[in-house]
Amino acid sequence: MRDQPFVIVNVEEELDSLALRYRSAGGVGIDLLNLLGAQADGLVEGLPKPVRDRLEGATETALKQAMKAANGSRRVIRPGQPTWLQTAVATSMGAAGGIGGVGTALAELPLTTTVLLRTIQDVAEDHDFDPASENIQFDCIQVFAAAGPLAHDDNADLGFLGARMALSSGGMQKLMTWVAPRLAAVFGQKLAAQAVPVLGAAAGAATNYAFINYYREMAHVHFGLRKLSIDADVDHPELLERFRSVAVLTKDAPS
Repeated sequence: MRDQPFVIVNVEEELDSLALRYRSAGGVGIDLLNLLGAQADGLVEGLPKPVRDRLEGATETALKQAMKAANGSRRVIRPGQPTWLQTAVATSMGAAGGIGGVGTALAELPLTTTVLLRTIQDVAEDHDFDPASENIQFDCIQVFAAAGPLAHDDNADLGFLGARMALSSGGMQKLMTWVAPRLAAVFGQKLAAQAVPVLGAAAGAATNYAFINYYREMAHVHFGLRKLSIDADVDHPELLERFRSVAVLTKDAPS
């Protein structure tokens, strides 16, 4: 975290803003897939069994490759790229990955993961954290523990915010092993959508569009809460409990 001047923070107002961001993060994924005629539930069962069996390992490998590539890209592509450009790149990758069905979708997976991770890193930097810091790299991977835009597991979404593991307990490798099964389930839905005959490219573009917007928003929530904890001098666990209460109220409020 970079040195910041003293600021007066309205904690409740900030929590309300983050809760609204959290609640609205995933809606675009379902809307887009419904437009394509696909159903979010049960998509993974439509994948060939060999693909399902290797998905978790492929996801963990993609995370490792993405961390190296995303960190390296920061030396080549300057931080602060416009969000529309990141979204366009991810959407184009999804379309390309969907052209050849599951085969090309699997090949596209590490590239998409890299773009998503780079987007999360940029959000961390927006909140004045240093993406080169080991602790912040740890947090960036942890954002992937949030359920994807096709999921309805709100408790798990909230859980990822407080599930930080100590680096001394196993470091980045342990974190990736922990995150991989959850992200594999999310990516399985993406791959299944891309495998839809004729619609593969459109589904790939739509899911990548949904994914990059979803994980960008969840990163804003994650790092927004970390920055709020520092600025307001409130213990992070206490702030998370307050956030959970606000998020539940936001969910139950009439639209």
